[in-house]
Amino acid sequence: MAIGADAIKILKSMEQKDEYVFPSPYSDSMSPNSFLHMLQRALKRAGLERIRFHDLRHTFSVLALQNGADVKTLSAMLGHYSAGFTLDAYAHVTTSMQKQAASAVGNFLSGALR
Repeated sequence: MAIGADAIKILKSMEQKDEYVFPSPYSDSMSPNSFLHMLQRALKRAGLERIRFHDLRHTFSVLALQNGADVKTLSAMLGHYSAGFTLDAYAHVTTSMQKQAASAVGNFLSGALR
């Protein structure tokens, strides 16, 4: 999977003792539950509401679509079996994007008719 240049830079700057990006200070690897608890503590300290880890994936997907990511590429990044599944999962985003596109075309046509 491709990741952004900023993420690569940060990961390369981290000193890796083992194969895990987030090693546990007590053992070789951090359990998913430990990582979730760390996320919840960080959100609480920041004064943000509690979210599930999966919500981060959803947020990434929505922001990617809203910012013009190709659906086929996003689908592959998410591990979905098809772009159609990705569109079905995020139909609320595409509906809003369709309304924005319709508005933009309407504005363009209105300007052209004047």
